[in-house]
Amino acid sequence: MIITSLPTVLLVLLPLITATAVRRSIPRPGQVGQERPLITPSPASWDPTKTYKKRGVVSDLAGDVNSILSGLGSDIPSYVASGVPNFFQGFPTGADVQSSLGLNDTQVKALPTQVLNIPGYANWTGQGWNLRFHGNVFKQPNITEQRLDDLANVFLVGTSVEDLPPSQASQARNLTAEIFIIQQSNQNVTFNLQPAPTAGASGEQGGGGAVTPQGGSQQIKYPIPTDAEGDFDGFVQINDAGLDAGNSTSEIQRLNVYTEGDVNGNATAYLVPPTGLGIISDIDDILRVTQIYEPSLGLLNTFAKPFTPWMNMPDIYANWSRTLPNFWFHYLTTTPEQVTRNYMDFIYKNYPGGSFDDRPLNFSDVSATLSIRKFLLDKVFQTFPQRKFVLIADTSNSDVMRDYPAMVTDYPGQVQCIFLRNTTNTDPGDRFPYDTSGFKNVPASMYMFFVVPDDLTNLDIANGQCVNTTIKQNLTFGYQGLPDGINLGSANKKGSGSLLAASTTWVFAAAMGAAMWAL
Repeated sequence: MIITSLPTVLLVLLPLITATAVRRSIPRPGQVGQERPLITPSPASWDPTKTYKKRGVVSDLAGDVNSILSGLGSDIPSYVASGVPNFFQGFPTGADVQSSLGLNDTQVKALPTQVLNIPGYANWTGQGWNLRFHGNVFKQPNITEQRLDDLANVFLVGTSVEDLPPSQASQARNLTAEIFIIQQSNQNVTFNLQPAPTAGASGEQGGGGAVTPQGGSQQIKYPIPTDAEGDFDGFVQINDAGLDAGNSTSEIQRLNVYTEGDVNGNATAYLVPPTGLGIISDIDDILRVTQIYEPSLGLLNTFAKPFTPWMNMPDIYANWSRTLPNFWFHYLTTTPEQVTRNYMDFIYKNYPGGSFDDRPLNFSDVSATLSIRKFLLDKVFQTFPQRKFVLIADTSNSDVMRDYPAMVTDYPGQVQCIFLRNTTNTDPGDRFPYDTSGFKNVPASMYMFFVVPDDLTNLDIANGQCVNTTIKQNLTFGYQGLPDGINLGSANKKGSGSLLAASTTWVFAAAMGAAMWAL
């Protein structure tokens, strides 16, 4: 079979964090029927993942703040990547971490090997179900609490780990530790598949719009060793015994995927039929309160404070999982792979279960970061060319404003609705402009700028009702939120759905972001 290069995805799971939804307390299966699988070509024809130059890590982690910041690879010229200060840039790779911590190969070898297993999806072909396995093999070095505090303090503007409540200090240390892992190349991974009775938060019994199949139990030896970054990512044809064929059912089926040899490497996979409706959902500032556009708050909300749902958005998603037949939930975030473990835990506690994508390790510089959302969107759309999708995010990401409308023209008939939360309308701290010009040629009936979750209620999205007519749009096309109330393409400044301009300059906000990193 021809091997199709796929983007690598990593989500680090740490033993430091004891309660995660990815590590659900489910019995380990015994070994079952073994077959030698082959990597199957994906229907999507995207380019192989490019490897970009990665920044190094200074060897002395006990240095001052500037040294630690440099050690993480953060770079002042890259502070704006997606329309907001980019404080997740240039994280260290395994070799950098090993060198920085002064570990030799013998010491690293003695560390326990861990496997991250990310919730994936399967597509149906004439030959059967092809399941996407993706994740990472890594080792977690022992880092002293003091070193973790020093590193975490880089990300805590205006405060420090020492000043945080114990629970927040612990989260800051854990998330910082997730960054400092040593990826393991040339490793083989084996998985056991079992029917999955539950996955994710309520919305319907079992969580999410999926069912438990009657079979599917089997062992899969992933046929390709991990790459240089410790990643594995590919579609493998699985045994269909006890599974409904994709061409004879409209129901999404769930399978638990257990990693052989690692009790923490568990996830849930979704077998998605060729036709139907699904949602590709952003997470930050659409499902959880992040305030990514305010650097100090965004960092605190991500590194230390408990993840908090945005208003009553869980109710909206729960209602969709109850009322939309066979609705597939796919969560796509451009947050770097090293720090997205908390995202999966948060989703499975508050929203319907679903598959995941995040920013692969190879997307490490600004130009690559700006392209990752489209890269991941293309992959899903090309893998399911007959399915339709609802796209949902917020206006603070310039790549969303560019890439979402592009999907309408790139994949005719596949975009059902586009929903964009207008963060500038409710959050005065969002001072970054956003460009609406990409929507100029998109039918107005296909998208809506909204302000609160309740704006999404009572929409018949299954039949293409994407606009709540009580929410004023009055949209013209161009930059919104420019300095001093200037808009290139004006917008109505009244009504809950109007696109209000920020009162202070985005240049000032960007400068503040740069100043933050120059500490």
